[in-house]
Amino acid sequence: MFDTFTEALLELFVTSLWETIVMVGISGVAGSLIGVPLGVFLRLTDTGGVLQNRGVNTVVGGIVNAVRSTPFIILLVAIIPLTRFITGSSIGTAAAVVPLTIAAAPFVARLVETSLREVDNGLIEAALAMGATTRQIVFKVLLPEALPGIVAGLTITFVSLTGYSAMAGAIGGGGLGDLGIRYGYQRFLPEVMLAVVLVLILFVQAVQSLGDWAVRRLSHK
Repeated sequence: MFDTFTEALLELFVTSLWETIVMVGISGVAGSLIGVPLGVFLRLTDTGGVLQNRGVNTVVGGIVNAVRSTPFIILLVAIIPLTRFITGSSIGTAAAVVPLTIAAAPFVARLVETSLREVDNGLIEAALAMGATTRQIVFKVLLPEALPGIVAGLTITFVSLTGYSAMAGAIGGGGLGDLGIRYGYQRFLPEVMLAVVLVLILFVQAVQSLGDWAVRRLSHK
């Protein structure tokens, strides 16, 4: 079994792990930069929100739900023209970042919205009574109070993206998923597939542990 893992294959494992980290890291950050403001907007325009607007909220929420409900493998194929336009290619690590980001953004938005809903309305009302602006309510009340929940949601997002990145490997997205498909499945090397699964488990565990630690620190503050 160990004879399978030649030096060249081990180097390929390291390269694939780095590609997975790059895909998950970039798409997670980009998705968060889009999803967090979107989640805040959904909360502000929802019923009882500072900028309550049911019409706008329904339209934006519908778009978010539509993207969230689309299976990732279908989304991956459906936006190939957009991916090719942005990155110049439909395969590879850079190309996989595009659908991963689009999948992450609405997911983050809903998690952020849920966290903001848990903020005590009394705090918001008190801030309004003192003449706080919408910007001050967002940055002084909503986000600080909901920060532990938001970080927990972002942790879930990064873990989910790890699974999505492995799925992207099925169509040449690179990373550990691509390694598992090409060597573990197509070349009938089950030990390689097992090794890929174990590395992914350890990677997810590391991400989850880091996220849990951050949530505990923020909760204590």
